[in-house]
Amino acid sequence: MDTMYRLKCVGCGTEYPADEIIYHCPKCGHLLAVRYPLDAIQVEKATWAKRPLSVWRYRELLPVIIEPVTLQEGGTPLYHLKKIGEELGLPHLYAKHEGMNPSGSFKDRGMTVGVSMALQLNKRSVACASTGNTSASLAVYAAKAGIPAVVLLPAGKVAVGKVAQALMHGARVISIRGNFDRALEMVHELCLSHGLYLLNSINPYRLEGQKTIGFEAIDQLGGVPDRFVLPVGNAGNISAVYKGLLELQDLEFIDRLPMMTGIQAAGSMPVVRAIRENLPEVVPEDHPETVATAIRIGAPVNAEKALVAIRKTGGLAESVTDAEILAMQRDLARKEGIGVEPASAASVAGIRKLAESGAIDRSEKIVCVVTGHLLKDPDTVIRQCEPPTEIDADLPSLLAALRL
Repeated sequence: MDTMYRLKCVGCGTEYPADEIIYHCPKCGHLLAVRYPLDAIQVEKATWAKRPLSVWRYRELLPVIIEPVTLQEGGTPLYHLKKIGEELGLPHLYAKHEGMNPSGSFKDRGMTVGVSMALQLNKRSVACASTGNTSASLAVYAAKAGIPAVVLLPAGKVAVGKVAQALMHGARVISIRGNFDRALEMVHELCLSHGLYLLNSINPYRLEGQKTIGFEAIDQLGGVPDRFVLPVGNAGNISAVYKGLLELQDLEFIDRLPMMTGIQAAGSMPVVRAIRENLPEVVPEDHPETVATAIRIGAPVNAEKALVAIRKTGGLAESVTDAEILAMQRDLARKEGIGVEPASAASVAGIRKLAESGAIDRSEKIVCVVTGHLLKDPDTVIRQCEPPTEIDADLPSLLAALRL
């Protein structure tokens, strides 16, 4: 495969050919990252500005050299949270709504690249473990590519909307009696032994698509925000955005980096604990638990990268309770008209907590990534809301119900 880029170990720095199918460094066991010869890349910001806002607007900084498998992902809206921002004293608070992607989550950015790379590397079947959104997105893009997909889910721990997507798009869905971390171990073993292409976030190519969240937010804002806030589950997203922003800085497209800030659920917060206690690495949580199923992960595989992103940029890590997450989910819907699943609301809930504690400067320009659509987890929505009022089919009954 004729490419300029290489795979590089984030631990020992060893480089590997771009077409070598590996997910960890054979020498030291650390994860890999895609490294481009940035001094040889010929692209100008004006060139990108002429293209539609999407993942593939930035194709010079993506590894795919074939025609990509795409559903026009990216180009998601950036909303100014005026009402919530006013309540918190944060006049420059924004939400980038990744739930507006084709399958309803940010995972589509990674899967358009990941499934395209599967074809580029002559792989003809793909697999993942998932808390929901990854499985849905993989099924969608595998269907578009015309290749089989296998997904492993922790039984009883995945929101029904996400399972429905994976099933409808034809994936082979297997529920295991275990948590996500065990599902990932199993699917990793399956891919190594039977040649399926693994598309969890330990795959360095998948994360290349996710870094475009940061590219788009900067283009939409017309500059670099002071703080970039993301929910953290497996920690791939915060790691990917940080990597992409470093590349923009090296290309001199931006002159500074935002403070990378990660938010976790209180029942699943190994990254937050590592930052608070200044630990060199995370200590996995054996029994993570939170209503925010998308970030219910006790052993985040990209934790090492995430810790670097937060520490190198002077960022923060904070945890929020399920009650705080659900309160913000309701506020986003009822005050801003933005419907998101619980994990998505964690980023803005975290900013509320940081603002109220005085941990951040209220003049900051802040971008919160809200990662998935409201309808990903309809059961949680229904449990929070009053049921519809049932009446007789006549006007007096309607007026009585409305108290008019």
